[in-house]
Amino acid sequence: MSKEVRNLEPEALWRNFADLNAVPRPSKKEERVVAFMQSFAESIGLIAEMDEVGNVLIRKPATDGMEDRTPIVMQSHLDMVHQKNNDTEFDFLTEGIRMKVEGDWVKAEGTTLGADNGIGVASIMAILESHDIAHPQIDALFTIDEETGMTGALGLQGGWLKGKILLNLDTEDDDELTIGCAGGIDVTANGSYDEEETASGMVGMRLTVKGLSGGHSGMDINKGLGNANKLMNRLLWRSHERYGVRIASIEGGGLRNAIPRESTAILAVPESQDDHFSKHIEHLTGVIRAEYAITDADLKIILEPAEVPAKVMQEEFQDKLTAAIYTAPNGIYRLSPDIEDLVQTSNNIARIEVGDGEVSILCLTRSSLDTEKEDLQNALEACFGLADLTVTFSGDYPGWQPRPQSDIVELMAQRYREMFSEEPHVLACHAGLECGILGTNYPDMDMVSFGPNIRGAHSPDERVQISSVQKYWKFLLDTLERIPVQN
Repeated sequence: MSKEVRNLEPEALWRNFADLNAVPRPSKKEERVVAFMQSFAESIGLIAEMDEVGNVLIRKPATDGMEDRTPIVMQSHLDMVHQKNNDTEFDFLTEGIRMKVEGDWVKAEGTTLGADNGIGVASIMAILESHDIAHPQIDALFTIDEETGMTGALGLQGGWLKGKILLNLDTEDDDELTIGCAGGIDVTANGSYDEEETASGMVGMRLTVKGLSGGHSGMDINKGLGNANKLMNRLLWRSHERYGVRIASIEGGGLRNAIPRESTAILAVPESQDDHFSKHIEHLTGVIRAEYAITDADLKIILEPAEVPAKVMQEEFQDKLTAAIYTAPNGIYRLSPDIEDLVQTSNNIARIEVGDGEVSILCLTRSSLDTEKEDLQNALEACFGLADLTVTFSGDYPGWQPRPQSDIVELMAQRYREMFSEEPHVLACHAGLECGILGTNYPDMDMVSFGPNIRGAHSPDERVQISSVQKYWKFLLDTLERIPVQN
């Protein structure tokens, strides 16, 4: 299947993307892809340096006639989000991504594709190995662990990079020049609860929410997509009070930066209320499917018999927990008052695990305003505190303040107009890009992020548009050729 991808144009980019996608590269387990990049550098006669946290830097001199141009940093991250459909048999730790071409798109079979940020990595590889692409001196920076904490960028030390302009190749719309982004923080709620033996006269039921669209918890948070954890909680809300339903376990969602697509709960239902509860779920299924018919057309809610669980959650805690989850903010918290349609602050209730007397709830809170991020953290701490959960904060990273009048932004915006006869969208985004973090150690570096059209990132529906990659590649090469003379 990768052969089909390798035959696409530009050949050097797609070939390197296929090679990269053959290497397992989960966040926090990048040893194999780091070794792959070191081997790649050696194969083209360059040296790969590695810092203490595992970031890789490959330097390439300017091409003939470009020695006086401003040196640049080209940057992408090596890791990818690992998500798959429940019915897909795939081991991310041992297998390469199974790619396919469908019309104008490259996709994967039931898993994330890794176009985020593999297309950026492959682009840099193609330029590093080239002999006929004009460019200034390049620091090619490949960071680790962008998707689950940005620890690579956070660990990068000042003084290592020599470039004065940073081209970050991690944007997902080919008509956008991103010049600012949100910061974020991981919010985690943990706690324990008492279980009790399941009473006699109960039947076991499995309640499943699946088929949601999912997506990037920053870039897609404004689309009104269904969150499986919130929908599951809506289904279970007051089910104990009305039907005597008891919760044995809940497992929903996955990574913090992915909007959860699936959730499953194991329940004990009084046999006398079985039919009433089934009708209640049937009614809510119709309501919810109507609400999400546009954004999540494949949504399914399934209630089916299961083995009676041996133990269930204590009644009082069940009521507290479902109330806390219902109350917890999810989605847009506030839109920007300065930039039209920009989400300023949001939260994603990404994963909920309940069972065997333990609760774990993982959230990712984002904001371009630190004070508002702190306000949302407080709101979540208060919500989960109602269920006696302990809330901790970790992985805090800063946003990236825009510089719309910087030389590189103005140059690229003007060239975009001339090349494509349309206005680029010069904007800030709600995703967490590494530029904000890198800027703390390199405050004078001008930065811009751009890339091809990628859809469904962080979900098994992830895909990248072939014609858009060709457009982006043309724009990238033009930018390299026109980097200004160093002052």
